[in-house]
Amino acid sequence: MRILTIDTSAIASAALLDFDPLDPVRTAELVANFATTDTRSHAEVLAPGVQSLFTDPVTEGPALDAIVVGTGPGPFTGLRSGITMARTLSFTWSVPLYGMMSLDALAHQVFDAPAYRDGRAVGPLAMRDFVVATDARRKEVYWARYSAGAQLLDGPHVGPAEEISGVQVFGAGAGLYEEVLAANGCSVYPLFADAQPTALELGRAAARKIAAAGSLENAGLLDSTPLYLRESDAKVPGPRKRAL
Repeated sequence: MRILTIDTSAIASAALLDFDPLDPVRTAELVANFATTDTRSHAEVLAPGVQSLFTDPVTEGPALDAIVVGTGPGPFTGLRSGITMARTLSFTWSVPLYGMMSLDALAHQVFDAPAYRDGRAVGPLAMRDFVVATDARRKEVYWARYSAGAQLLDGPHVGPAEEISGVQVFGAGAGLYEEVLAANGCSVYPLFADAQPTALELGRAAARKIAAAGSLENAGLLDSTPLYLRESDAKVPGPRKRAL
């Protein structure tokens, strides 16, 4: 099975992966990957980035079984660009479209990471419940709580880092507010203190869900509805006041 994944909840990224949906053990194989470190140029770089993943002509549609898009949470402008791109490609190429919460990408990355002691791997990095947090700007974070097995327990939420207490916290939100989190009894792992959701990790997480379920239809993936978690700053103008 080949899937295209797109995520613009933080950075603009896209990935092409191959995997066997009936083999839950084998890791998905990366075919091609695109990612930028810029968090504010999604619309300009995403289309050429996606095009760069394919060697076959994309005008008539490449050989894909599904498109999976990160649904956030994330800022309005960035998130919209990725979801709009995914919906457009799904319609144009007649490929099924699924959504997945972007924070799941980081959660599965944490799940896969080993903890080291004296240069040796001694076990999984997350031994108990943990939180994934990313930068929501406005002095807030997007965050969700997961079990040690990367199963979503609570969230997603948006709010100040002070709302999180007593857990390991991973992701760029943790790095930004490390002192606040430490004061609340949290620990921040340095190697994950600037980690952002990416299409590559989203694809690996999606492949794991699909393989565990045995099919796309039973994997519990979402639709492509964005998780903004905030009201839009743009407001519909009210009726004009009469000037007398």
